[in-house]
Amino acid sequence: MLIREAKTVDYPQLREIYLASRRQSFHWVKAEDMDLHDFDQDTQEEQIFLAEENNKILGFISLYVPDRFIHLLFVHPEAAGQGAGDLLLKQAIKVLGTPVTLKCVSDNRNALSFYQKRGWKAVVEEGEPGEKYWVLIYE
Repeated sequence: MLIREAKTVDYPQLREIYLASRRQSFHWVKAEDMDLHDFDQDTQEEQIFLAEENNKILGFISLYVPDRFIHLLFVHPEAAGQGAGDLLLKQAIKVLGTPVTLKCVSDNRNALSFYQKRGWKAVVEEGEPGEKYWVLIYE
């Protein structure tokens, strides 16, 4: 599996992954409120890396480098469990150094478990009811 920086030519596939992943796992958001171009809006000013195998993009991670912050980590539902998420997290830590932070929606139990199994610590839960998220740190 190859991890590399995303190029503009990759964006159509990245948009599809972002939309498909959110529609499958973000049960607290209406599917019709999600759009392909959310990816462009949600990754502005971020460095994006992707996981690719056999010329197919399996997932991506977007980093806000000035704050050592992982903004988005998404793997296509069909590629879940193949190691792309692990490799993308390792790439982020390599690029950002430690400590690194991220936020994870409190209702996203699968994602919280994924991070905690990899040594991330939930520090504080923030947000309004219905929009709560955990701040996690990796040191």
